Amino acid sequence: MSRKHRVWYPGAIYHITARGNRRLSIFHHPDDYEVYLKILADVQSMYPFLLHSYCLMTNHLHLQIETTNFHIKEIMKELHSRYAVYFNKKYGYVGHVFQGRYGAELIKKDRYFLEVSRYIHRNPLEAKMVKDLSSYRWSSYPSYLHLVENQMISLQKTLQYFPEPRMQHYKQFVEKINTEIKEELDKWLQK
Repeated sequence: MSRKHRVWYPGAIYHITARGNRRLSIFHHPDDYEVYLKILADVQSMYPFLLHSYCLMTNHLHLQIETTNFHIKEIMKELHSRYAVYFNKKYGYVGHVFQGRYGAELIKKDRYFLEVSRYIHRNPLEAKMVKDLSSYRWSSYPSYLHLVENQMISLQKTLQYFPEPRMQHYKQFVEKINTEIKEELDKWLQK
């Protein structure tokens, strides 16, 4: 039985997820995170796309990607095959690094776009890995707060929903507790 084809068109936006095979770690050492991000930047130069947010966790990852002229399958195949070769070679492993095919949820609505951004950035907090989201190095969230400069990240689309000072409002949106978010989303999307 063949796989269902991914929906794709220029400008399609996805919430990409990938998990380690058998839920094992895909990042053992800080070098692994850095290599993944370097490969991601290289793939972005080969197959241009907008990266709106990302978070690399120990055994899984999240990417919020907007394609341009290249199918998401080309982007992900290059990214994950190169990382798998690196990972297996470094640790002397064989076989699959990632569990099955990556998830690619199509983002069609502004509300969902913002919910995905918030969800991705809150991942380390929800997993109780950090108390302060801005301290998690393997996420695009510090870029949104201008704590680090990251040329890969496209902030414009996300921040356009928020009034000035945009970064401060985005920070409040991400860091609020879940019960307050529905009202926040309604407020930001009514402009």
